[in-house]
Amino acid sequence: MNYRRLILVFLCFLTFCCTSCSEFSRILKSTDNDMKYEVAMDYFDRKDYNRALQLFDLLQNSFRSTPKGEMITYRTAMCYYLTHDYEVAGYYFNKFVAAYPFSTEAENAAFMSAYCSYMTSPNYTLDQKNTYSAIDQFKSYIEKYPQSDSIARAHELLADLNSKLEKKDYNICMLYYKMDNYNAAITCFENLLKNYPNTVHREEILCNMAKTYYQYAENSVSEKQKERYESCIERYNTLSYLFPDSPYLKEVEPVVNKARKKLENIH
Repeated sequence: MNYRRLILVFLCFLTFCCTSCSEFSRILKSTDNDMKYEVAMDYFDRKDYNRALQLFDLLQNSFRSTPKGEMITYRTAMCYYLTHDYEVAGYYFNKFVAAYPFSTEAENAAFMSAYCSYMTSPNYTLDQKNTYSAIDQFKSYIEKYPQSDSIARAHELLADLNSKLEKKDYNICMLYYKMDNYNAAITCFENLLKNYPNTVHREEILCNMAKTYYQYAENSVSEKQKERYESCIERYNTLSYLFPDSPYLKEVEPVVNKARKKLENIH
């Protein structure tokens, strides 16, 4: 009995699917664009984004630069966003802002465009093209909509993106440092401190810079040694001034003492 009932339910479901597919095919072939638009809106509201997108695609040209065209472009972007295709969604949100800059949805579309770039930002070890794109978009959004309800969220996401770039730069610095590539390590450390003055790695970086400058001096020609020993001591002094209780001070003190003795001999 249960088996027969299961077959009956399956046949009913199959009949419904066939009827539904047939009805949708009829709608796709229809020349009544206003009807297609209403059906597309209904599919979107019912979260049938695949069918909504098929109809939106057919209607793009017919309603361009009209209120319906505005809604089609915006909901096309939302369809892709809600199906997690962030790259295409970002394209359509950006397209919406360009086509309808005075729309009531322009502000949200600008945020969503930046957010889609944020969502496609890769692991810090990979190329950061999308990360830079997201940063530029969030900065533009913050500048254009300083009173937006989403401004705090935009700052939060922007900070997260910058943190990812900082992590990438920090790891590059440490790679040069561990490879004893003194010149590259120092340049990288200097740039990191310049670009991220509030980095949580500041103490460690100043310590490593002092040690790197010492080794750099040791492996330099005599004409360059004085300047590099002095740079070693300068980084130590900055560390002790900014972080008088830093555990890194004891770590680097022996190196600094050596640098001072070297300078005495040079003088």
